[in-house]
Amino acid sequence: MSNADLRRLDREIRATTKKLEAVRRGELWPLNGRERRAMLRAAAGGAYRTAKGRSTGRAETQMESTASAAEMRLTAELNALHGERQRLITEAARAKAAKKSSGWW
Repeated sequence: MSNADLRRLDREIRATTKKLEAVRRGELWPLNGRERRAMLRAAAGGAYRTAKGRSTGRAETQMESTASAAEMRLTAELNALHGERQRLITEAARAKAAKKSSGWW
């Protein structure tokens, strides 16, 4: 493990955390292409139904479920990054302990 690996992981963790916070605020920029298309499709359908004087409940539900799926995806990604960071730290500690125990005293 090198410090560069940890810095890279820390940078990715910070970026993913920012994306997760943005999704929770209802922003679209952190969404991937599929999620963004689903969100825009639901918004267009809701606008059409509003123009016709009909209920927009279905479109709102679609937008909420898409935002929820994006939040779950980013949360899983963040958990994976934290797990990888912990694995690297544990691996380095084991290597350091093994080196220390096998050294000349």
